[in-house]
Amino acid sequence: MIWVDFIALIAVILLIGAVMLQQSSDDISSAFSGEKSELFKERKTRGLELFLTRGTVILTVIVIVAVLLSNNLR
Repeated sequence: MIWVDFIALIAVILLIGAVMLQQSSDDISSAFSGEKSELFKERKTRGLELFLTRGTVILTVIVIVAVLLSNNLR
């Protein structure tokens, strides 16, 4: 394993943690009942939720770049 593999592994573990900490705003019962979906309603994120959302995006970019670099360095 090279150094990029370790970065990708750590970023994936942190990404899994960040996704699991996020709060779901969807209700599963409305998905199958045919009611009006509010999936894309305007809702501002604040505080910890904003931090987790931005962190998830940043970690996703790090994972993608690290995996691409790992494949090209071999």
